Amino acid sequence: MIYLVEDDESIRELVVYTLKSQDLDAKGFAKPSLFWKELEKEVPSLILLDIMLPEEDGISILKKLRARPDTRKLPIIMLTAKGSEYDTVMGLDSGADDYIPKPFRMMELISRIKARLRRLEDKGAEEYRIGSLYVCPSRHVVTVNKEPVNLTLKEYEMLCLLLKNSGMVLSRTQLLNQIWGYEFDGESRTVDVHIRTLRQKLGDAGDLIETVRGIGYKMGK
Repeated sequence: MIYLVEDDESIRELVVYTLKSQDLDAKGFAKPSLFWKELEKEVPSLILLDIMLPEEDGISILKKLRARPDTRKLPIIMLTAKGSEYDTVMGLDSGADDYIPKPFRMMELISRIKARLRRLEDKGAEEYRIGSLYVCPSRHVVTVNKEPVNLTLKEYEMLCLLLKNSGMVLSRTQLLNQIWGYEFDGESRTVDVHIRTLRQKLGDAGDLIETVRGIGYKMGK
């Protein structure tokens, strides 16, 4: 469940509709009081929080959430019409995980939300050891033959997704949807390029990523 606190009705309805179209359950709240009431019933997986709100501002809500044991580590993304560096710093310093100024593109928002939810899943994941490859999602560590490997965020997320589904074939479309958050209208080469650079950086362990012709890729056992 994702909660959105946004007093602009048109934005609130559009975001909730888009989230649900992406199979992400969501609820929108026009006022902080409605949000706090619902929070007592159910703690969501992620919160989208506007700064300029009636009753109390988003920064105040954020600070209260970070002070509560049940929401202290909850992913929170700030949405705001303010785009100044000061407001960005205020939000991040108060504990926000991400900050998206309005107007924002819906697919970018969806992509960032899915990235945050994936990181939340990764924190609870066990360590992966396959041959010379070692990956620890909770510490964001990747090594081959005990030597650290520096990956881009997309390369890292793709590696973790393949490891999480070890032995299963993931199509290019699945990889695009789960890593980038949306399809690139046939630009499946994006996946191939990232797989190629990932293999290169993994060196000998790169052979663990198998190509399944005409379908996609899988992590060999």
